[in-house]
Amino acid sequence: MEGTINKVAVVGLGKVGSLVASLLHFDGADVTGFDQTPPRDLPFGTQAVDVANIEALGKVLVGFDAVVSCLPYFLNTNVAKVAMANKVHYFDLTEDVEHTKFIVENSASSSTVLVPQCGLAPGFIGIVGASLMREFESVRSLELRVGALPRAPHGLLGYAVNWSAEGIVNEYLNDAEVIREGKKKVVPSMQELETVILNGIKLEAFITSGGLGTMTDTYEGIVETLDYKTLRYPGHCELMSFLADEMRLRNNRELIAQMLLDAKPQTTDDVVYIYAAAEGQKDNKLVRDTFVRAYHTREINGKHWRAISWTTAASCCAVIELVSTGVLAQQGFIKQEDIGYSDLVATSFGTLFTDGVAVTHSSHE
Repeated sequence: MEGTINKVAVVGLGKVGSLVASLLHFDGADVTGFDQTPPRDLPFGTQAVDVANIEALGKVLVGFDAVVSCLPYFLNTNVAKVAMANKVHYFDLTEDVEHTKFIVENSASSSTVLVPQCGLAPGFIGIVGASLMREFESVRSLELRVGALPRAPHGLLGYAVNWSAEGIVNEYLNDAEVIREGKKKVVPSMQELETVILNGIKLEAFITSGGLGTMTDTYEGIVETLDYKTLRYPGHCELMSFLADEMRLRNNRELIAQMLLDAKPQTTDDVVYIYAAAEGQKDNKLVRDTFVRAYHTREINGKHWRAISWTTAASCCAVIELVSTGVLAQQGFIKQEDIGYSDLVATSFGTLFTDGVAVTHSSHE
């Protein structure tokens, strides 16, 4: 990889972390992967480390240009602290609002960049939405919707746990930030159910936490309405609300996560839907512009990757490349919405998004 970032540590070698590290490795970076129990047969060097131990991380994350945390949300803050102490660039995939607040609060004293939320949502969807907005003279609403779903749904939930179960539960049960009537507000997740139809496939969308990243702070007073909703097959939200509220499991998140893992195994055939719609003024006319794509599984460097894995990893690696080549700032906090979509897809990693299947028929109720 060209630029200032050459030696990269990737912490957490699950499906996404392994792909982030692999993409960077095959692009020429000197990559070392760290995990409690590193997988075998990876194309880059690995080292076993207690990823929950900040002292252990501090000893091994020395001498790198950048650190990428692909750990569950509750372990990211330790990695960020070590990165700042070692004066290396920091990237992560978090959807957790509190962790991002920690990053923002500590960014002023950082001599390197701090870039959380580099995944799919938050991350890629915010880049797409913000780039749509820049084409308008004024924007009254921005709707952002993302779904990572099995192509052949099974059971009433119509879901497969291809992502962190803890992260899913965190998004479903934490309150969400939105903009209503120009003001930032906090609303309950799993509310405001609506129907979205993409190429004849009926989906539901409902409020979840974290998908907007820092966009409510950025666009308060600029747009009248802004929200992020998760796309699922119909009936999913009602059943998850039943578990959380009627079965009184809202305060037992670990149990809900374990139930999902036990009941809804991963699938190798998934699809990621991206839906962004902006309404506002262009040339003195009220216009609605949309960006709607379906991304499927694909082969990368001779290996099959799920859609949720490669879309998340590619977005993260593209942002790292933009920092490395100087397109983005070299110090302080970087918001996803400050990144241009055209810049992202011009990177060696971002080109993976340019052959996504455009959804030609969509409706939103």
